[in-house]
Amino acid sequence: MTRLLEILISLAIVAGLFLVVALVLPSSRHLVEKVETNRKLTIAFDSLNSLRRFKDWNPLILRDPRVQLTLSGPDSGVGARLDYVSKEEGLGKGSWEITESVPREKVSYKIVNEERGGNKRTSFSFKPTGRNNRNVEITQSYDVDYGWNLLGRYAGMYVSRHVGDDMKLGLSRIVGMLASVPNVDYAVSGSKMTGLKVVDRPVEDILFVNAGNVERGNSQIQASISANAEWLKRVIEANGLEAVGPLRIISTELGRETYNFDVAQAVRKKDGSAVGKPALQGPVQHVQTPAAKVATAAYTGYMAELDNVRNALRAWALTSGYEVVDRPYESYKSGVAGAFTENGEFDVYWVLKSK
Repeated sequence: MTRLLEILISLAIVAGLFLVVALVLPSSRHLVEKVETNRKLTIAFDSLNSLRRFKDWNPLILRDPRVQLTLSGPDSGVGARLDYVSKEEGLGKGSWEITESVPREKVSYKIVNEERGGNKRTSFSFKPTGRNNRNVEITQSYDVDYGWNLLGRYAGMYVSRHVGDDMKLGLSRIVGMLASVPNVDYAVSGSKMTGLKVVDRPVEDILFVNAGNVERGNSQIQASISANAEWLKRVIEANGLEAVGPLRIISTELGRETYNFDVAQAVRKKDGSAVGKPALQGPVQHVQTPAAKVATAAYTGYMAELDNVRNALRAWALTSGYEVVDRPYESYKSGVAGAFTENGEFDVYWVLKSK
């Protein structure tokens, strides 16, 4: 009987110590980690103002590469949400949802997971830093409440190791992810590039000529485009075809001294029948391109400025969670001669990888 009483007293002491310590422990935890990137503020903010690139930086994917991710709500901003389901022990089900979005300043998320604690939230804030503010400091904060959940308060003692380590890893992966994006601000004030969007491109019949390596000079490039456009015109007329839309230039490689590109034209039969296999002449080739989603934007300016526009379009596509494939191309809406003036009008396209 005495032995039993000693055991009960010992248990009471342990329970008392547990309660006392738990009551002293914080009822909430707050963590902060920082990292710096040399990418434009627009790129850094847009990449985290959407959940479309979640898998490219969040450590959750490393813990379970087979985790099922489901996006819902808008593509970006408040209401964008990602739900996940994992069979890995300790992960289970959860979600991330954007609850606050201040352009170029802050993005906040509500987090739901199976770990102890409630009202979990994390925020990313952005601040220009470095020489001439060329870099961006990304600060991530994390908050969790335990309230009167005493076991949760004890779990909070290890949150800096569990969540904190994930924050450090996630931020380092964000820097790596951003490094793959062309460092072009596609949303800069006064930009002549407008109408960034994703559209569906139908199946197309394309006649094209590879111009080869042309010396990088306006007169040389214009002359090559015009000469090859004549070849396309001959094949169109000889096969009862008609042009669909403006002439296109498909970029292969823009070197320091030469520019390698194709001159192309989408075509169709005048009578509405299938193009089939047209009779080709000279260097003209024919291909039927499959339907695809493409990123596109309109641009007004000199043809020589288009390389920067292509990079800006690719940067926008990547931050929006898309992957570009194949070669970019432009429709010369103002004609060949007009493209070499300050009022040249173009639609720029880049094919996106199918999901």
